[in-house]
Amino acid sequence: MPISLEGRRRWLIMPVLALGISLIIVDSTIVNVALPQIIDGLHLDLSQAEWTNSLYSLVFAALLIAVGSTADRYGRRKLFVIGAIVFALASVMAALATTPATLLGARALQGVGGAMILPTSLSLVNANFRGRDRATAFGIWGATIAGMAAVGPVLGGWLTTNFSWRLIFWINPPLALIVIIGALLIVPESKEPDAPGLRDWVGVLLISSGLALLVFGLIEGERYGWWSATEPFGFFGGEWPLPGSPVPYALGASVVLLAGFVGWTLWRDRRAKPTLINLRLFKLPTFRWGGVTILIVSLGEFGVIFVIPLFLQNVLGMSALGAGLVILALAVGALISGGAAAPVSRKLGGHRIVQLGMVLEIIGIVFFALVVSPDVSPWAFVAPLGIYGLGVGFATAQLTNVALGEVPITESGQASAVQSTLRQVGSALGTAVLGVALAVATTAHVTSSLTGEGVPSAQADQIAQAVKSSAGTAIPQLSQAPATAHLAPALDQSFADAVTTVGYVAAIFVFLGLLASFRIPGNRERRGH
Repeated sequence: MPISLEGRRRWLIMPVLALGISLIIVDSTIVNVALPQIIDGLHLDLSQAEWTNSLYSLVFAALLIAVGSTADRYGRRKLFVIGAIVFALASVMAALATTPATLLGARALQGVGGAMILPTSLSLVNANFRGRDRATAFGIWGATIAGMAAVGPVLGGWLTTNFSWRLIFWINPPLALIVIIGALLIVPESKEPDAPGLRDWVGVLLISSGLALLVFGLIEGERYGWWSATEPFGFFGGEWPLPGSPVPYALGASVVLLAGFVGWTLWRDRRAKPTLINLRLFKLPTFRWGGVTILIVSLGEFGVIFVIPLFLQNVLGMSALGAGLVILALAVGALISGGAAAPVSRKLGGHRIVQLGMVLEIIGIVFFALVVSPDVSPWAFVAPLGIYGLGVGFATAQLTNVALGEVPITESGQASAVQSTLRQVGSALGTAVLGVALAVATTAHVTSSLTGEGVPSAQADQIAQAVKSSAGTAIPQLSQAPATAHLAPALDQSFADAVTTVGYVAAIFVFLGLLASFRIPGNRERRGH
């Protein structure tokens, strides 16, 4: 039996939930700064490197709604604890990985555990706090997400530089144990016996498969070809049997499956059968436009973090720890603004704080893109990343709260899972889209630069392919090799130009999210309070 919590003692719940959230959010970014070492250690190519980041987010996103629906009926604390156990076991598997397949499998399993932790933590906050206390608790929840997303690179850099990239996974089991014990002792169980639970398995399969194929197509388009096949595609020991690249088939199938999910859900709803998502929620303006804003902004927010460590280490020659310390500026900014977002929003309104945050994000990203140069001091990035972090803190801490403003309290669990799903899908798609942008820009800039240096076209194409497929980690090796050492300045400048392009693409996504946010109505009283 958990400890009985009344009055101020209820706040003992938040450290437990915050630590659980920290585990899963840190793991969405801690891999980024260690990725060059993981690529070298397990011989990952660009596609596998991207999957190391996006597979976690994709599985995470695919299961959030199903887990949220299950937790509402069978117990939110129970699913929270099970999620921590699964996450810990998957972390052990990742730490022991000796092949890319084992690592990717572990990352997928971590996504399963994370999908159990995130929506249940939000539901537990919602069930235990009301009024001004709820606003403060929600601010802590949002600030944890904003800050921990940036702390991951610092922690990963320190562990990778001083020990091994495997330590970024070994630290999870003992922390998960603390979360499990704390939840069982302190967090009260919360559930809705009359909730429909998980009864729509067809819906789960449709939306999960559709999202998986969508991200596969985006990530693998550059490698296998957007239309014509540029490289053989094998799966489970077999060869792709159809003409052309598998990518257009995957993208087309994703559209069919996701449209099928909507049609299936409407069909079940008309027959009064339980559905995975209550589509009527999208008739609420704050929920609809808040969700659109979350999806678009996440494309830019988390995708840009993928390229920053690659540039700092491969072009500026920083260690993983050094890169992490530079990115610490983002964490500091996020924690400051995340903590201040709740009280400031009471004066300006939650939607205005969200818009302020996105404006700061755009300024920070563009500032970063303008500063990028192979000759710049790494510490020149502290200011733009700090501004970007302030923006992330303001936007993340309040955006979900604003999106749920009109949702009845009885449906807040499902609605929270939907918004969390959109955030995670945006993160996965952001990594995929910006990964494609990085690959295309790198190939174009390296080829153009080398041919300008008098390198034969065939050799320039070969070097460009090496730089692209290694996500830039081949640059230090090429710069040290006697045959290509004289090309080092051109390679550094080319990759810097590619990162600049990615920065502008990310800024465009955040700007589109800012435009969408103006469709969100002003604050309204939360129904059910």
